[in-house]
Amino acid sequence: MIRKKIRYYRLIWLKHDLPAGLSVFLVALPLCLGIALASGAPLYAGLLSGIIGGLVVSLVSGSQLAVSGPAAGLSTLVAAAIISLGDYRVFLLAVMIAGLFQIVLGVLKLGGIANYFPSSVIKGMLAAIGIILISKQIPLALGYDQPDFWSSGFPQLFTSKNFFGNMANFNLHITRGAILITGVSLLILILLQQPFARKWKVIPAPLLVVVLGVITNLVFTSVVSDFSLKQTQLVNIPSNIFEGMLFPDFSKLFSSSEIWKAGVIIGMLATLETLLSVEAIDKLDVRNRITPVNRELIAQGIGNMACGLMGAIPMTAVIVRGAANVDAGGRTKLSSFTHGLFLVMAVLLVPFLLSMIPYASLAAILLVTGLNLTKPKLYANMWKLGWKQFLPFVITILVILSTDLLIGVSIGLLLSTYFIIRNNFKAEYKIKETRAHDTIVYNIKLNSNVTFLNKVNLRKALDQIPEYSVLTIDGSDCTFIDYDILEVISEYNNKARNRHIELHLLSIETVSVTAVH
Repeated sequence: MIRKKIRYYRLIWLKHDLPAGLSVFLVALPLCLGIALASGAPLYAGLLSGIIGGLVVSLVSGSQLAVSGPAAGLSTLVAAAIISLGDYRVFLLAVMIAGLFQIVLGVLKLGGIANYFPSSVIKGMLAAIGIILISKQIPLALGYDQPDFWSSGFPQLFTSKNFFGNMANFNLHITRGAILITGVSLLILILLQQPFARKWKVIPAPLLVVVLGVITNLVFTSVVSDFSLKQTQLVNIPSNIFEGMLFPDFSKLFSSSEIWKAGVIIGMLATLETLLSVEAIDKLDVRNRITPVNRELIAQGIGNMACGLMGAIPMTAVIVRGAANVDAGGRTKLSSFTHGLFLVMAVLLVPFLLSMIPYASLAAILLVTGLNLTKPKLYANMWKLGWKQFLPFVITILVILSTDLLIGVSIGLLLSTYFIIRNNFKAEYKIKETRAHDTIVYNIKLNSNVTFLNKVNLRKALDQIPEYSVLTIDGSDCTFIDYDILEVISEYNNKARNRHIELHLLSIETVSVTAVH
């Protein structure tokens, strides 16, 4: 029996998980470098984060398809934390605290915490991160080779000390070749996102952009062109990555409360990103496997503690990598583990190839990543949902840009809570069970106001409906149904047939269910 299982999993790995792991590796490699760049951390720190996500987190996690690594959503927070703490080794302590925070959440079975954040606030948080990500990459996209072009919060980017002060000698530090590489890279990335280009996506778009950037610069250099990039405009990976590694300075663990505050904030955001990501990946799983969220938080916590200990930037489960895994036909967590092995081999065997990658190529990838987080279509959709969704969304963005992420999310959450109180919140739904012949018939009656605070209990009630039954959800007496509740019902409506449940919706409008980013 054991031999048969080993043979079965070996066949699954060879046929499905090995090629999927290779595909995810090709997507993850440029993103690991790019996110480390956006975070203001050593580039090897992004690669180490991806390696730990593949080799450590995948073994502990209960998710079969999620892939962990550095996330664009954490980059602005990480960059701010590195600057405010003043020492990368002290920042690594905060990463370990973030991991410990996630383990505590998992042990206390608080994995459902993401359900208590309104979708408007979460989308506003991610949109603000997208705006900051774009703003930080513009100098590199133009070939500016001085890393201190701007280093503070968004409102300070355009002060005389930053933008206008650097514009005086801006032209001395850019290369027309970098601008050309950025332009071509953006064109490729945008075109390959269009529906008509789906059949052309033989290799992942980020990898194609990186390869073309390397080849283009080699051509410029071989013909001794003015377009040739300077060494400061290329990725710098040491031939022996272990020589330049930084480790946490444990002597300063209790030297400042700012370290612990940064750790908790990073842990909270990493938790939100992970829970939202695994939820989105579970929706893509044709086998309908559900990730145990508390176990996932423990796995992520162990991974982030390892990141802090090894000198890497923090990680989350990432939708882009997970979706690439699903698209490539991944079946089990071995595909994520395999992608980690490929990252190790790239770092150990071909670091000289990584050092040929232009920063402009990575900046173009991050510009498109930021744009995907803050699409104009997102703003239009939130506007159509009305003020109760749009106002918390916009206020969250503006406050994050003006202050920091924690204050922005808190204000957005308070505003959403105000709308709930204003609409006379009650926990309003009743379940009635009857029997028609051999079929059990359930009726869920929604009354008065139903808000996002009812989301957890409603989802549990829906999950308890057995297969081969009839369910009616009646909202005819409702004066208000929160958009988050409509999302839960619409998600259930999309999957009810797979569970052989005959679902009827009365006076309930289904909504388009899309990933957060």
